[in-house]
Amino acid sequence: MLKLPGKSIYLRALEATDLDFLYQIENEPQLWEISGTTTPYSRFVLKSYLENSHKDIYEAKQLRLAICSQIDSEVIGLIDLFDFEPKHRRAGIGIVINGPYRTKGYGSDTLKTICDYGFRTLELHQLYANVLSDNPASLQLFEKIGFTQVGIKKDWVLNHGKFKNEILLQKINPHVS
Repeated sequence: MLKLPGKSIYLRALEATDLDFLYQIENEPQLWEISGTTTPYSRFVLKSYLENSHKDIYEAKQLRLAICSQIDSEVIGLIDLFDFEPKHRRAGIGIVINGPYRTKGYGSDTLKTICDYGFRTLELHQLYANVLSDNPASLQLFEKIGFTQVGIKKDWVLNHGKFKNEILLQKINPHVS
């Protein structure tokens, strides 16, 4: 099995055994605000997604990987490359770390690992992230590894009757001009 190693984590392709973890994450209402989800996902739908997750990023225009602990191979989160644009050599990044594993350095290790993969293997020119303005921990995480705030989408996300701003962050590949 191919693994993208970090210091404390490794990234790997999704497997059928990840169904329960995926079900838990995708059906967490607190995460729906950032994913744009409005209804729960069934196990059937997620199983079908896993069966098709083998598609190449150039075909699917996205890639979701499991974040695993180097210590015990436990799945601790998910990282996505989405809106992959090979012509313009860019992709978006989304990350979720399961609650007990937050604030332990796994997020920054994961972002460094996926940025290295995106820049060196996929030869992307840039990666970007969209972070709600009321999520200072996520903003700090992206800025810590070199993402720069480049814009604010005003009143971008509606949640519980209140509009929130979304911050656009970018990281330009230092290895490609």
